[in-house]
Amino acid sequence: MTVLESLQPREVLSFFETLSGIPRGSGNEKQVADWVVDFARSRGLEAEQDEMHCVLVRKPGQHGLEDAPPLILHGHLDMVCEKDEGVTHDFENDPLRLVVEGDFITADGTSLGADNGIGVSYILALLGSDDIPHPPLEAVLTAMEEKGKVGAAQFDTSRLTGRRMIDFNWITDQEILAGCSGDITFTVDVPAEWEPVPGTHSETRLLKVRGLAGGHCEFDIHLERANAVLVLARALNALLARHDVRIGDPHGGAQNNAIPADAQVLLALRPEDVPGVEAIVAELAEALRDEYQRADPGIRLELDPADAPEKVFSARAGARFARLTALIPNGVLSWNLAVPGTVESSNNLGTVRTTAEGARLMSTITAAVTSRKHEILDRVRALVDLAGGGVSVEEYGLDAPEFPYRPDSALLATAAQAYRDVVGEEPDVHVSQCSLELGMFSQKVPGLDTISIGTELHDLHSPKESVNHTSVAKVWPLVRELVSRLD
Repeated sequence: MTVLESLQPREVLSFFETLSGIPRGSGNEKQVADWVVDFARSRGLEAEQDEMHCVLVRKPGQHGLEDAPPLILHGHLDMVCEKDEGVTHDFENDPLRLVVEGDFITADGTSLGADNGIGVSYILALLGSDDIPHPPLEAVLTAMEEKGKVGAAQFDTSRLTGRRMIDFNWITDQEILAGCSGDITFTVDVPAEWEPVPGTHSETRLLKVRGLAGGHCEFDIHLERANAVLVLARALNALLARHDVRIGDPHGGAQNNAIPADAQVLLALRPEDVPGVEAIVAELAEALRDEYQRADPGIRLELDPADAPEKVFSARAGARFARLTALIPNGVLSWNLAVPGTVESSNNLGTVRTTAEGARLMSTITAAVTSRKHEILDRVRALVDLAGGGVSVEEYGLDAPEFPYRPDSALLATAAQAYRDVVGEEPDVHVSQCSLELGMFSQKVPGLDTISIGTELHDLHSPKESVNHTSVAKVWPLVRELVSRLD
């Protein structure tokens, strides 16, 4: 018996359990794309994947809707790979270990991939159905959505004949998403000016930021949680102000669109400076616990003995890296005055990685207004120019546009009525601060009428990620009914 076998709707959750057994982190989608193509072809459906492992499956209409206008179904194959501290899990090879606790499905010690595995499972259930009336279907399953929407940016939408689309990449069953923000991702490269470890710096410590909640860079950005990369930069600046510290191998965060929950850097120290460094770290750790006692109460700074690095940043480059990182705009940057209580623009400094040249920071700006998004990026460019020392900034991936709200949408009207009839409640037609691939498809497919339908998800992009399986049981009848009305 499988973990989810006793749960309903079986025709959806069986696909979710199958997807959970296939590694599918961003950039590692080939195996899951191959599985989807094989599944579709085994049912006699037309299926193909492109070089980025985005998949397109076509299914004829059935049960009286054979000649209806085509309907595009959309979701993304990849997931964000996060795990709890101390958990051993190889996201490149290991299946997720599903756990059922009451109404919720989680993964044991790791992120769950319900974003967007549940959405993809609805699509697979429709593709595999024999009893649901529906128009001709064009299922588009994109790759690398979680890393700047890279797969969708190159997807050839000219192959699509549909002009209406249901997306399943949403996070609540109480809303029909009818509009959202856009985003842009950028990288900042900081040269290390590599040097051998000075002979005077014979002590090595690993400075770690641990215990943070992390979370989604859009849905959780307003919660004022700590950013591990920024905390690391703050600690480095405090140390560099009083001691000759050399740094090496900075590393932090999982992906650009996840609030980083951990970060670390090697410190090469003079023996006589060790007590002072330990005191500064302890003092800052106490201050952080006080500052984040509500937003991120598990925050910790740790200083552990470590092996010496092969090389370190020069003193000048190390200071430049710490100061520049601390000054990059982060968190909520403006509030939407037209939709009170909604974030208009934000930035998430998501990762830092050591490179051959030094260190690379990756960050994602989300904004409901395109000009505000680019204004924030221009501020980062100005900061980089002031930093000097060969520091550079580049856009990464797609400049994703907003998904504009259309109050006259025929698809929205049909979906809202189906929601009333099936659920027995009035849906909340929602315009969100988040950025999805809907804006891209709206821009690339002329006249596209689109909405997004969601399922109750929590703590996305973190090891606490969960999906309410009773919500899946609520949404699946709505999906069945909605597609049957699209004649």
